[in-house]
Amino acid sequence: MERAITYKEAGVDVKRGDAFVVGIKDQVRSTFSKSVLTDIGGFGAFYDASFKGLKAPVLVSSTDGVGTKLKIAFLMNKHDTIGQDIVNHCVNDIAVCGAKPLFFLDYLALGKLELGVADSIISGMVKACKENGCSLIGGETAEMPGFYREGEYDIAGTIVGVVERNRIFDGKKVRPGDLLIGLPSTGLHTNGYSLARRILFDRFEYDDFIDELGMRLGEALLAVHRSYLNAIRAMAAFPAVHAFAHITGGGIIGNSVRVIPKKLSLKVDWASWSVPPLFSLIQKLGNVPDEDMRRTFNLGIGLVAVVTNRGAKSVLEALRKIGEFPVIIGSVV
Repeated sequence: MERAITYKEAGVDVKRGDAFVVGIKDQVRSTFSKSVLTDIGGFGAFYDASFKGLKAPVLVSSTDGVGTKLKIAFLMNKHDTIGQDIVNHCVNDIAVCGAKPLFFLDYLALGKLELGVADSIISGMVKACKENGCSLIGGETAEMPGFYREGEYDIAGTIVGVVERNRIFDGKKVRPGDLLIGLPSTGLHTNGYSLARRILFDRFEYDDFIDELGMRLGEALLAVHRSYLNAIRAMAAFPAVHAFAHITGGGIIGNSVRVIPKKLSLKVDWASWSVPPLFSLIQKLGNVPDEDMRRTFNLGIGLVAVVTNRGAKSVLEALRKIGEFPVIIGSVV
């Protein structure tokens, strides 16, 4: 008789997966609001859809990933910031619509479930969910031997938020003459890493200290994709604010045109802010054309608000009061 082969021998350890779920329950529960009706581990997650104070609530959802920034996490063996990245990216995508984040779900796929790595990823998600007032109510951890290389994984996230129907920011109010107010990014965020890695790792190792950056290369590349939720909330109170754009893949123009009427366009003053050294280093070493840099990277501007010329001064003052460093980077024409 041939020897029996178990699921564990095939590479999937169900008991280890169960232990992981049990181990993260307290962390995940710490993000729950009163609207979360179920615990972790069920077939579905329940959320109370009674939105007090909203007359016409509209649900807003988004799904995204982190891309090849994961490669940097693998090299650095640092995984908590990746968890923050995925949450903050998703939060920004619905916050620019005017939505308040309600709950987040994650998908984590690995070749082999390493409890320390997985726990670090979840701890980052928990941290970001707390900072954004969002509940981590469920997810999926898939162990897929033979599909991912040893030590590698992929993550994706889905977020759901809510906004009052008449408070949706959809760009319909944007007019010629409106100004573009930019808020600083914290690095590459989660876009452009394939080009950045191709150029930088031809010259440096991830743990090389780069004088221009004032830190190790890996640290600069792994900087957390920041949340703009508080800044958006501060600006949303002003009638002068007509739209928001989260600057991701496609760059400043590629994302900002998504929130202006089709008959209008953008005039960006590319000299109006100082491009951070990391982007300048990439362009210099790779001899990357300006057009490609502008289409690939955020170049130091992670959020754009479209504001009336008359109301811009008040919005700028409000942003500075909460510790932001806004700059007018162009206009709608």
